[in-house]
Amino acid sequence: MIESAFHQELRNGVRAICKKYPDAYWRELDERRAYPEEFVSELSRAGFLGALIPEQYGGSGLSVTEASIIMEEINRSGGNAGACHAQMYTMGTLLRHGTEEQKRSYLPKIADGTLRLQAFGVTEPNTGSDTTQLATMAVRKGDKYVVNGQKVFISRTEYTDLMILLVRTTPLAEVKKRTEGLSVLLVDMREAVGNGITIRPIRTMMNHATTELFIENLEVPVENLIGEEGKGFSYILDGMNAERILIASECLGDGYWFVERAAEYAKQRVVFKRPIGQNQGIQFPLAQSYIHLEAANLMRFRAAELFDAGLPCGKEANMAKLLAADASWEAANAAVQTHGGFGFAEEYDVERKFRETRLYQVAPISTNLILSYVAEHVLGLPRSY
Repeated sequence: MIESAFHQELRNGVRAICKKYPDAYWRELDERRAYPEEFVSELSRAGFLGALIPEQYGGSGLSVTEASIIMEEINRSGGNAGACHAQMYTMGTLLRHGTEEQKRSYLPKIADGTLRLQAFGVTEPNTGSDTTQLATMAVRKGDKYVVNGQKVFISRTEYTDLMILLVRTTPLAEVKKRTEGLSVLLVDMREAVGNGITIRPIRTMMNHATTELFIENLEVPVENLIGEEGKGFSYILDGMNAERILIASECLGDGYWFVERAAEYAKQRVVFKRPIGQNQGIQFPLAQSYIHLEAANLMRFRAAELFDAGLPCGKEANMAKLLAADASWEAANAAVQTHGGFGFAEEYDVERKFRETRLYQVAPISTNLILSYVAEHVLGLPRSY
């Protein structure tokens, strides 16, 4: 893909903000496991996190291609777009399936940063990737839903105003298909925390603001139902392709960061009276990583092109995510090996980015599930799970 002048301008705009938040900023946050409040706020004010919100609702009205460039550049600059990426794709559920009143009420405020929609409550302790088996139950009582259940690995719940919550409104035993009976609620976390939702932070190997939610008799107004009751599974699914593409772009940003940092270090680091970058044992892993990143980059843009054209792109979006995640992980290992002992030193930031990019072998969808998807839906092999 030949990038347009606008795309280059977009990259430059993101880079200009990222330069204000150098390695030391992210390193210090990582040490405290703190949230990049200032960074996210500035991105919001600049309109980058409202990229996919149509102009009529106060957003930039950009494409997924352009949104993916924004996410890539954050990671390529040494930051972590995982702190704010959910706002890009979770609002799609509201945009595509919400009422006009809901969209006019929430989207302009999400676009200008007055409200944050950074949390997506799906995963549960006993279901993992098998979303149709989730047990969090919402029972309608008059003009409210009363919700009880538990969610796990739900990120940024402590730093968001709103959360998209997937619940079961019809017991699994009473539906004809396991994908039926699920509904989407928009939860106002400012009111819910302490009044039905208890948040327990989960300390992980990377700074990802991940939490577990305990939901007990949480009351959600009926008007906060998004779309039709019982159709929530399809609403969540139709946003997954955008998520895959955006996560792929973050992986690409990580991968290019690793290769660029390692190549620069290899030029400067002298051992045995010669720069280590002169050694093919250093050159080849970095060159191979770069080649794989470029190939994954093409698949990212192909998937985004199809998505933006309104064409089926499940195959391409999944493959882009897998290729980019694998390429970034390969580049991460090459960067550590290039830096040697310094690759483990916090001051070089390689170990921080190494931990961050490892996540994408597992989330938001594991590599194995992507392989299963391609085997079944592309190659026509029997379903394996």
